[in-house]
Amino acid sequence: MTLRAHFDGKVLVPDEPVDLPVSCALEVEVKPAGAASQSDKPLARLLEVARRFPLTDGPADGAAQHDHYLYGLPKKA
Repeated sequence: MTLRAHFDGKVLVPDEPVDLPVSCALEVEVKPAGAASQSDKPLARLLEVARRFPLTDGPADGAAQHDHYLYGLPKKA
């Protein structure tokens, strides 16, 4: 669910009525309205994941020999 709200200096105030149970624990992600979400930028999301999980022990020739490592084919010369 996406809610639009504004900050009054102390609390976040929904711009429209919300249908939530009272005292319901929520997880809130704050971003400026109109900002592009990560789902709007799939390459940016992929880059974010790649930075969080860098390859540190993969083969040095992994890109050139991907068929060998993925499918077990003989290495290319």
